[in-house]
Amino acid sequence: MKQTFLIFFYLLTLSATSQTIINGNVTDTKNQPIEGANVYLDGTYDGTTTDENGNFSFKTSETGFKTLKVSFLAFETLLLTKDISELNNLQLKLREDVNALDTVVISAGTFSAGDNSKISVLKPLDVVTTASALGDFVGALQTLPGTTTVAEDGRLFVRGGEAEETQIFIDGIRVFTPYVPTTNNTPTRGRYSPFLFDGITFSTGGYSAEFGQALSSVLLLNTVEEPDQEKTDIGIMSVGASLGHTEKWESSSLSVNGSYINLAPYVALFPDRNDWIKPFQGGSGEAVFRQKTNTGLLKLYSAFEFGSFDLIQEDINFSEGIHNKMNNQNLYFNGSYKGSLGGNWSVFGGLSYTYNKSEFEVMDDNIADKENSYHAKFKLHHRFSNRFKLNFGAEYFATNFNEAYDNPFINDISYGFKNNLSAAFAESDVFFSKNLALKAGLRMEYSELFEQLTLSPRLSLAYKTSAKSQVSLAYGNFFQNPNNNILKFEQDLNTQKTAHYILNYQLNNDGQIFRAEAFYKDYKHLIKYDTEYADFNSNYNNSGSAYATGIDLFWRDSKSIKNLDYWVSYSFLDSERDYNNYPIEATPNFVNTHNLSLVTKYWIENWRSQFGMSYSFASGRTYTNPNMAGFLNQKTKSYNSLSVNWAYLISPQKILYLSVNNVLGIKNVNGYQYADTPDSNGNYASRTLRPAADQFFFVGFFWTISEKGTDNQLKNL
Repeated sequence: MKQTFLIFFYLLTLSATSQTIINGNVTDTKNQPIEGANVYLDGTYDGTTTDENGNFSFKTSETGFKTLKVSFLAFETLLLTKDISELNNLQLKLREDVNALDTVVISAGTFSAGDNSKISVLKPLDVVTTASALGDFVGALQTLPGTTTVAEDGRLFVRGGEAEETQIFIDGIRVFTPYVPTTNNTPTRGRYSPFLFDGITFSTGGYSAEFGQALSSVLLLNTVEEPDQEKTDIGIMSVGASLGHTEKWESSSLSVNGSYINLAPYVALFPDRNDWIKPFQGGSGEAVFRQKTNTGLLKLYSAFEFGSFDLIQEDINFSEGIHNKMNNQNLYFNGSYKGSLGGNWSVFGGLSYTYNKSEFEVMDDNIADKENSYHAKFKLHHRFSNRFKLNFGAEYFATNFNEAYDNPFINDISYGFKNNLSAAFAESDVFFSKNLALKAGLRMEYSELFEQLTLSPRLSLAYKTSAKSQVSLAYGNFFQNPNNNILKFEQDLNTQKTAHYILNYQLNNDGQIFRAEAFYKDYKHLIKYDTEYADFNSNYNNSGSAYATGIDLFWRDSKSIKNLDYWVSYSFLDSERDYNNYPIEATPNFVNTHNLSLVTKYWIENWRSQFGMSYSFASGRTYTNPNMAGFLNQKTKSYNSLSVNWAYLISPQKILYLSVNNVLGIKNVNGYQYADTPDSNGNYASRTLRPAADQFFFVGFFWTISEKGTDNQLKNL
């Protein structure tokens, strides 16, 4: 009996001695103890939590090499693999989780409009409910700082750059002809319907190495990835009609929409300054097909548009005016795939094709343009850890442009060019902590036309100064080939270059955001020629230069007053150029020194209505008065415009919508035209260049039919 007891006691003692104590202390990187952290052996039930001093201790019967896990909210999980006998008296430090919502964000030069962005200046709804925009996403972006008011043009002019210096991408793939052709003194519009997009990123400078061929800015449009339901949208407008439908299946969906615009009835009611033979009319159609796979998403986007007009416009040098006629056809296709490859790798591939045909008649001149362009891109993304991510890839651009010129007094002339460009890029995101992040990239491009290789380093740094504020710096070199109007006449040139320097401060409070950004742009190798207009007789070179510097301010508040949302943006711009046929360096006529925008939206619940207002102010722009000495020696008066809109919900899915641009009828001036020859007293006669119409009135009825029965087109107006 005694022997049996001794054997039992021995076994108990042996069991007790097989228990190993694991202990230590957990702190953050500032040596502050972390209370409540989970500490356990992976794959077992052995573990505990830290006390108020960060200490922990527990027993285990495990042996050999095991992994100790330590986790706590807002910190990265720590993994420590050692022999059990070595897991004692541990001093463990947890690093902040850089994926947390309050982590610093690279934001210098970038405005995000999307529900998925961490710091979103605009929401998708804002882009198309701005009173002055008339449903055009480009018009809404013109209320942001960094843009310049060129009312007669309608395109994006960014920080002292011409409109052609801003490139537009859909799902990361280039759009070569994003605007509808128009006549003089009539602003153009973007070709694409805003309701197919759920995210917009507008970079006014310092953008990613992934994007090139843009000296000033890039606009990234992302199509809806997954519609939430099937629905039909119907629109009846004072200028035409629209129809859209979305169909969903188990793993795919299709969205289509079409519209027809005819300004003839409108012009009959509200005549403008043009002598219309045939007011603008045209149609467009779009479709997006989406197919989900086990590891990714395939999207196919296509858009077709046609339009035409015929009119006579006043001209001081021709008493009978100048005849202008235009026919345009445009086809755009975009296909893309993004998915996971496993092991923290993801892939993206895309291809776009553009066909654009335009026929112009200007007095006796007949001009026919044809452009065929495509863009192919492939990129890979690897997440090494939460703190280091790498993005790299390659792309190829190809353009074939041809123009035929016909005039009764000269022989027919044909000219054009082929321009193929290949590029490679690599960019890394490095998060040193939740408060400090770096984006560094390099882009390489080779132009077959110029036989020229360019390297573009890009660098952005962001530091979080408090829980709600941060500062950012950005630097980069950017290259762009001359535009079609130059290359069709001369190809023995080089690419143009600019360098961006940006300092940004951003404060993001609940329902409020403030941004202040200072910038400097240095242009080199701009195109110059020695004739009044660029043509086949001009002599071209790359000796042009320019600079642009300024400050942009933005404030948005949707919190202080119930149901009221507003934003204010202001830009100061100082820019001079020596390019084109400029005899000296001067401020170009598309630059406003001061630009101010105020946008408000107010929802009245009892009236089931949203009221909107948009006010724009821009200081005068330069022009040359030949009756005075100097070049670009005068400025127009300031531009002012107040626009209002009203959306009334007749029922949850029926909306009556009204808007008026320049409701006060302010007589704005776009510039002045002078006679080619002086009168007997040596004076050049002039006429004021006014908008074709001082005001624009719009009325529409929009009806949505959906499964939920509550959706409407308010976000599309």
